[in-house]
Amino acid sequence: MTTADIGLIGLAVMGSNLALNIAEKGYTIAVNNRSPARIDEFVTMAKEQGLAGKVIPKADLAEFVQAVSRPRSIIIMVKAGAPVDAMIEQLLPHLEQGDAIIECGNSLFTDTQRRFDYLKPKGIGYLGAGVSGGEEGARHGPSIMVGGSKEQWHNAEDVLTAIAAKFNGESCCAYLGEGGAGHFVKTIHNGIEYGDMQMIAEVYGVMRDGLGMAPQACADVFKEWNRGPLNSYLIEITGHVLAAIDEPTGKPLVELILDKAGQKGTGVWSAIAAQQMGVPATAIEGAVAARSISSRKDERIAAEKIYGKRSAGKADVTLADLEQALLAGKIVSYAQGFAVIAKASDENGWKLPLSTIAKIWRAGCIIRSRFLDQMAAAYAKGDNANLLIVPDFVTLMKENHGALRKVVAAGAVGEFPLICLSAALSYFDSYRQAQGTANLIQGQRDFFGAHGFEIEGRGKDLHGEWPSTLGN
Repeated sequence: MTTADIGLIGLAVMGSNLALNIAEKGYTIAVNNRSPARIDEFVTMAKEQGLAGKVIPKADLAEFVQAVSRPRSIIIMVKAGAPVDAMIEQLLPHLEQGDAIIECGNSLFTDTQRRFDYLKPKGIGYLGAGVSGGEEGARHGPSIMVGGSKEQWHNAEDVLTAIAAKFNGESCCAYLGEGGAGHFVKTIHNGIEYGDMQMIAEVYGVMRDGLGMAPQACADVFKEWNRGPLNSYLIEITGHVLAAIDEPTGKPLVELILDKAGQKGTGVWSAIAAQQMGVPATAIEGAVAARSISSRKDERIAAEKIYGKRSAGKADVTLADLEQALLAGKIVSYAQGFAVIAKASDENGWKLPLSTIAKIWRAGCIIRSRFLDQMAAAYAKGDNANLLIVPDFVTLMKENHGALRKVVAAGAVGEFPLICLSAALSYFDSYRQAQGTANLIQGQRDFFGAHGFEIEGRGKDLHGEWPSTLGN
């Protein structure tokens, strides 16, 4: 009987595309799905693409597992949360020591860590693989961030590196560390993605409302920017989104889309993780907040009636200012994301390779951009320093933060909401200020709670002689 090199459960869009990608790379794959009808549909799809000979369809779970050669690697593509736990329990009776489950959904990294710890004593490997690139990436080459059992990673390594995107011949797939390491890195990837998208949307808002530009004119600018320092996947698709026309009305599609942004949780998880570790990630937090505000459409309509529409007026900025401001904001966002990853690496003992992470983000993933190559080179030197003090990025920030400052100021005066860009600028200014204002906060904390403070040369846990009563 023909045996498969790997198995996959869950033939929704992402699972189907991953399976086709695996088959196209020459590997035989066994497939299973809760609904047998979907298996039949997938087999038909594989036949149409000339890949039927590489697919082993199995509706029965036990037969599906037996169809995979040992040591088995079983990819599961089911909804995050309880469905993943349920699938693990269904698989366990059929697995043997040395086999591995590879979960390729967007799971919370602490859940992945829990599952890793649960399966390890049973001799079953658990790999949490973050997969970025959407439907197109899954089919033709995503970025894959793997964490979990190192031994079982080697069993699946050839398949996963083969199906990943390639950058200058290098696979955009890597093993990053044990437990929840892979899914944590994917979570922060998504947080950076949130920030990136929000900053682009804010710049579009200034173009539209402050410069009076129509969607097609905005599209032309973004397409031009994609040929320069801002070259990236998100800038590229922004040009296409803005240029799209709604066929029934002949109007720009973007003008018809309701301004309520959805989110599936990874941005929130990344913001929470940053807060819990005490690492400022203001761009991510701002992007999450902006999406939450966008969802309150009725409240926003009511508030506009109360306060009135933004006063009409031209924003005192140029397109060159906006380009430079966006570049500076993006650098801050990436710097914050990598700082969170570095801290998580230390706290969890993951030894996350920041250079490798930057490398596997250079192609396939949603946040792929030109300057990730520079980031990879910077971290390859073995220094996990904040990107804002890495020489190449110091130069970029010195050249561009003035424009960011000008755009944020214009937003404040012209009433253009710039949650993310403002947060990036405030972080940058706070980060580079040797003498901040937390001395006052420490004095206040000691006044009302005797929390103590530090004075250089005198020591820590000092206290002030504050008045015992306050006048009314």
